Amino acid sequence: MARALWKGAISFGLVHIPVELISASLDHELELSMLDKRDFAPVGYKRYNKQTGKEVAWDNIIKGYEYKTDEYVVLSDEDLKRANVKATQTIDILTFVDASEVPLTFYEHPYYLLPAKGGEKVYALLRETLRKAGKVGVASMVMRTKQHLCALVCIGDAIVLNTLRYADEIRTTDDLDLPGSTLKAAGISDKELKMALSLVEGMSEAWQPGQYHDSYREDVLALVKKKIKAKQTKTITAPEADGEEPAPASNVVDLVALLQQSLGKKAAAPASRAKAAPKPAARKTATSRRKAA
Repeated sequence: MARALWKGAISFGLVHIPVELISASLDHELELSMLDKRDFAPVGYKRYNKQTGKEVAWDNIIKGYEYKTDEYVVLSDEDLKRANVKATQTIDILTFVDASEVPLTFYEHPYYLLPAKGGEKVYALLRETLRKAGKVGVASMVMRTKQHLCALVCIGDAIVLNTLRYADEIRTTDDLDLPGSTLKAAGISDKELKMALSLVEGMSEAWQPGQYHDSYREDVLALVKKKIKAKQTKTITAPEADGEEPAPASNVVDLVALLQQSLGKKAAAPASRAKAAPKPAARKTATSRRKAA
């Protein structure tokens, strides 16, 4: 069982649900160590005093807020809690909205909310209410010295808390160079749209997250094993000359031809699409046509 990152309660109206928070995601990122290329010794991270240059032990490190240049107010963990006790102990539901109204760009990090002892029934009541209503609870909570906007969502038998970005943390699209919002403005014909819809329909399937995996990570680990087997554990691989065929120009002339060729390949096995991204044959054909021209 994962360790609880936060303990408190969900609050809405007069309802109070004791809960614990655990991360809903697992990090499988490759952990690469920094090495000195002269002798392959690990390069460490050092905490040091910027005035004396001497290393500082964890026991001597405290937190402070710089209110003006080189002047600080020291803040202990107890100070941060006392500033607003309720905010640090409560997930306060502010409102309920339709799940479809929250854009995906706002979602940040998922956590599982677990009922604490004595909170099982009221936890289940909130979960089923969210499920039946098709709503998410928009809430506020403080975790790790930051106030988070959150969305409480019913997923299966769990209530999932997703931290949300604030509106001012989302870049607007006003200053982005995007195609026009209508078919005419974007230069798309009805025929091209119908063919693209047919391609999407042919490639559609039920969501099966287990078939997708980080093939790049697997390839790197396979390379690590290969280097170990070849006793190349301390050999630096020099970069190779870039002999790959240059990517085709983005201004593809015959989009209909590319869609037709893609439709001919739409029966490809879903698993093969998930494991690797094959080089599009259609692009090569378009490139060869331009060369021939």
